[in-house]
Amino acid sequence: MGSFSRLTPFIWPHRRPFILSAIFGLGVALLWGTNLSVAFPVVKVLLQGQSLQQYVGSEAQWTRDEIAKKTVTLQRLPAGKLKDRAHLQGKIVDQTRKLRSLQWIEGKILPHLPSDAFDTMALVLGMLLLGTLFKGAAIFIQDVLVGSVVERSVRGVREACFEHCLALDYQTLARDGSAPLMARFTNDITVMSAGLRLMGGKVVREPLKAATCIAMAFLVNWQLTLLSLLFVPIFGVVFYRYGKALKTASHRMMESMSRIYEALEETFHAMKVIITFNGAERQRRKFRHENREYYDKAMRMVKIDALTNPTTELLGLAAVCIALLPGAYLVLRGTRDIWSIRLSAEVMDVAQLSLLYAFLAGTIDPIRKLSSVYARLKRSAAATDRIFELLDQQPQVTSPELPRQIERHQRSIEFRDVSFRYDGQADDGLEALSKVNLLVEAGEVLALVGGNGSGKSTLVHLLPRLFDPTSGSIRIDGVDIRDLDPFALRQQIGLVTQEPLLFHDSIYENILFGRSEATHDEVLEAARRAQVTEFVEQFPEGFETNIGEKGGRLSGGQRQRVTLARAILKDPSILVLDEATSAIDATSEEKIHEVLREFVKGRTVMMITHSLSPGVLDLVTRIVVMDSGRIVATGTHDQLLQTCPPYRQSYYARIHVDLDAA
Repeated sequence: MGSFSRLTPFIWPHRRPFILSAIFGLGVALLWGTNLSVAFPVVKVLLQGQSLQQYVGSEAQWTRDEIAKKTVTLQRLPAGKLKDRAHLQGKIVDQTRKLRSLQWIEGKILPHLPSDAFDTMALVLGMLLLGTLFKGAAIFIQDVLVGSVVERSVRGVREACFEHCLALDYQTLARDGSAPLMARFTNDITVMSAGLRLMGGKVVREPLKAATCIAMAFLVNWQLTLLSLLFVPIFGVVFYRYGKALKTASHRMMESMSRIYEALEETFHAMKVIITFNGAERQRRKFRHENREYYDKAMRMVKIDALTNPTTELLGLAAVCIALLPGAYLVLRGTRDIWSIRLSAEVMDVAQLSLLYAFLAGTIDPIRKLSSVYARLKRSAAATDRIFELLDQQPQVTSPELPRQIERHQRSIEFRDVSFRYDGQADDGLEALSKVNLLVEAGEVLALVGGNGSGKSTLVHLLPRLFDPTSGSIRIDGVDIRDLDPFALRQQIGLVTQEPLLFHDSIYENILFGRSEATHDEVLEAARRAQVTEFVEQFPEGFETNIGEKGGRLSGGQRQRVTLARAILKDPSILVLDEATSAIDATSEEKIHEVLREFVKGRTVMMITHSLSPGVLDLVTRIVVMDSGRIVATGTHDQLLQTCPPYRQSYYARIHVDLDAA
């Protein structure tokens, strides 16, 4: 219950149908107990040949005789024996109350019942059939109400998880990976939903059925019923131990499922490489390994679950036997005592013993059903824990309580002693960035160059606060970006990445993503400036053409121009180009440089590049050379050729590569 209690805020808004479902669950329990009570008239009519009228009449006469005997005994007791007199008076009151009930039944109910044995049996069976019909209808209504509450609550959980993921910083999401996140949104939420449905249905209904049977058994004979409850502590211990083992096994099984998702995602994403390099066998082995790991963990849970049902049934039957053996002794010997211990207020007959057995046996079915869902509940609890592990993650990039206001960027961007370490990097290892100091004047077009791992991408990703520096600060127009509202900060920044990140939607909607409130004319103008219009006209549906998953219906250059149009529509004061032209052909690169020559005017641009082609050199005003997380040189292209050997070596090596390729 501890895991499910955290779902209360999601369930509480839908509490009315849930409460109503619990009421129907109580109705099911009462009908269950009522149906079991037919054991009494059946035994009376079939085995003892006694009609209900005869039984009620004999019970009423026996009660009158008992009242008369106790009244005489009370009159003979000395006045000083107050305790004995009070006890006897209580007995007389109970017997009088019972007599009144029997007289009411004789006057109000029995006249409407048949006196013939067969007619009585037919009536009893008809009532049993009708009760079963009502019980089935109540179960149906309860399950529908619970299903409604569960689906609404799960919808809330799913939306909360998605919104929380959007609020997390990029580093946290990248650390967890997309496959574990997808596992939580699909497998874990599905398992949690199944557990919630059980919690609202069987877990409410079955204990009420068992409680109703036990309460009715107490009315028949409370002493014998109490004997059967001696097994309750044993039930508690068994379920506690099974529960711990099941929850642990469930956690491991879901972690294994996340790795299966990871293997699938990796395979489908890299299918071109797998086919080209004949790597199908390697991926097959990897998937088989993860799938068999999942099988081993799932089988451990199956074995624990398989033990639960027979153990519960055995303990339940033992509890019934503990009560019935003494009861059989009382009936067969015609006594009320065993070893001088009073176990019955009156001598029991076969009908009463049968009724007691029916009620106690009636508790076994709900317990058996609960044991069969126990594994699913524990698995659902484990899934709920995993979901709330995600919801409990705190973003490292947070908005200040009182954010500062900032106008459109117009002076400078300054990196002051900026250091950064990724999660998982050893404290004594190399930092991704180390004491970086850089001043970028407004309107500059800055090129960041350096080898892989030099820190270029990390530096520019700090600017829109995809993550925050470990130490140091970044200031825009003199204001620390951590003092700004992240939303307001990102409104000023446009990003074009090496891999065009597009959505499975139309070309128009992908451009509109840059500024959702833009007009139709503004979208078309951005598309024209990015030279998107010239290839859109090739499609019959024009701008409404769906570009497919990750823009698969477009070429690399076309995709990149769509992302550039998105950035143009946003009209940012700061533009970040992260290897924006490295994955496209020379013709597309030239078109994009042509667009950028016009677009960069009046903006501060930070451009990451490996290749300083003439088109790039025409754009940039200054170049920053980075190595091992540090800035090793800054200056113009001509200055760096004279003063920075690593830059000169890299530049001429690239020229030779381009000449060889030509």
